[in-house]
Amino acid sequence: MARQVEDPDLAFRLARAIVSDIALYNPEKVAEGIRNDNIFDLLAEELQEGREHFHERVSAAIAGRDALYDRAIVDVMIKQAGKIESSIW
Repeated sequence: MARQVEDPDLAFRLARAIVSDIALYNPEKVAEGIRNDNIFDLLAEELQEGREHFHERVSAAIAGRDALYDRAIVDVMIKQAGKIESSIW
C-alpha cells in the first residue's frame, strides 16, 4: 500500500482531484442532478467510490477528513455547475 497523505492541504487537493474526475466522466448526471436537485442521489455510487479511494489514500488521523471530501464536492461539482438552470439557485 502506498504511503498515506498526512497533510490536510494535500488531502484536500486529492479530494478535489477525485471529485473533478467524477464530474468529468459524468457530465450528464451532474447537469441532470443540478437541474432536478438530486445530484447526490444520481451520483451516490460514484461519490461513494471516490470517498473510499480518498480514505485509502488519506490518513484517518487528519481531523475532519470526511469534511474535506464533502467540501471538495461542493467546490468542484456544485459551484462549477452554477450556470446550469435550476430551482436550487
